[in-house]
This record gives sequence, C-alpha cells and structure tokens, in this order.
Amino acid sequence: MSPIFEPLGSPNRWRPSALAGGPFAGLQGGAVASLLTAEVEALAAVRNWGTAVSATAWFLRPTPMTDLRTQLSVVSEGGRVSVIDNTLWPDGEDQPCATVRLTLSRERAVEVPGSGDHASEPVDPLQFPLRSPHAVHGRSWFMDAMEARASDDAAWFRLHHPITEGAGPLAGVLGPADWTHGIARPFQNVVADPNPNLTVQLFRPPVGAWVGVRAQTRWRPAAGIGTGSGVLLDVNGEIGRVSMSVILVPFPKAEPASQTAPAQG
Repeated sequence: MSPIFEPLGSPNRWRPSALAGGPFAGLQGGAVASLLTAEVEALAAVRNWGTAVSATAWFLRPTPMTDLRTQLSVVSEGGRVSVIDNTLWPDGEDQPCATVRLTLSRERAVEVPGSGDHASEPVDPLQFPLRSPHAVHGRSWFMDAMEARASDDAAWFRLHHPITEGAGPLAGVLGPADWTHGIARPFQNVVADPNPNLTVQLFRPPVGAWVGVRAQTRWRPAAGIGTGSGVLLDVNGEIGRVSMSVILVPFPKAEPASQTAPAQG
C-alpha cells in the first residue's frame, strides 16, 4: 500500500495524499501528528535517542492539502531521555500549522521483585462489527486509510496504509488515538468537537497492526469546552494512554427553505 505522505525531492518535504484529509477542511490532525512523529522516530536509531514513549501535538491552525515542510529541533539530548520538537508548515508559508514534542528514552532493565507483565486473553478485533464513517464533504479522508471495528467497550483501528515508509510504533498509534474524543461523544449531531491538542504515552509498543481505544469524554457546553481521554490497547492488552482538550463549536444553522443555498467550492 502507498504511504499517506510521500517524500518530495528534498529532505523534510512531503506531499499528502487524499487519505490524509480531515472531516472538514484540510488534513486530519492525527495524520499530521503521525507524520511529525514518524520523522523523529526515523532518526532515533541514528541519533541513539532510544524509543519514543510520549508525543504531544498542538494543532495551531488547519493544515491545507498542499506540499508541506517540516523542521526538527533538539530540545534536550540526555544520557537516558531526549526531547525533540518537530514543526510543520505549508510549503512557502511562514506560519506553522502544527508542532509535536516527543520524549524518547533508552530502555534499561530494572529488577523489581514480584513485578512482571500480566498476560491477558488475546482479542481478535475481526469478531466485532465493522464501522465505516464518512466525512461530511463526501471525499476521501483519513478514516478511509484504516479499518474500524467496535466492541462493547472499545473502538479498534487498523491502518491499511503506512503514514510514511518506515514509520515507527508511536506514529502508528497517534492516528487511531486522535479519534478518542469522538468515540464516546455524550451527544450526537449537535456540535462539532475539534481537539486543539493530542497527547499519547506508551509504556510498550503495540503487537500487531490493531490499536484499540477505550474512551471517555466529558463536555461542558456552558463553556464550550471538554476533554477526551482513554486507555490504548493492542490485541494483548493495555499499551498506554491518550488525552486531549476539546473545543465545542455549533454546527451551522440550516438555511430556510425559501433561500438559495450558496455554491460550494
């Protein structure tokens, strides 16, 4: 399968496919965060940064469907922990659209008596009903790049297209995790709920292609804000956590029947 972001001729230049699209205008935030994270993970082995254990993304403004450029910055390069920023701009523009800060750690075993991984019964997400949500604009979008299924207590996602060639484990988790705030929405078809940020923390990489989210959401309509959070899973159990802020935005009011709807661009 072709990657969702294709590298252009020069370093740190990318072209998104239609599968990077969001439900409204521009790119899906989870796709953007995944791209920025994948770039850092690709350098981790070369720079001896270790494993990416946490990523926090800030979505500063909508990212347009156009050629993109990125720039990495080393915040801290330590003996055990390193912190790396990666920022994205539309090519030819000065105002950034998104930035991600990754924490990476070199693994080092610590003996703790009585500790150990607690195995759970493996889950087969293929037994759960298939979900195929569509974007309001009717075009291809990021959800089309993955298979989605739902159990009684979790939503399951499996990417069928890589974010980039050689993307690392954390990059593969961020896309599914970005749907957390929409999985357990307290009200349906009332407001839009974009998330201006996204934080994912892993204590182990997922086994296999499936990523599950056991989500919770809390909304405060009187202030127009909320949160989304959840436990992240693979087929063998828990792998980490996700959280984000939510901004509640009213849907546009329907035009009266007597008025002519404006042309859509």
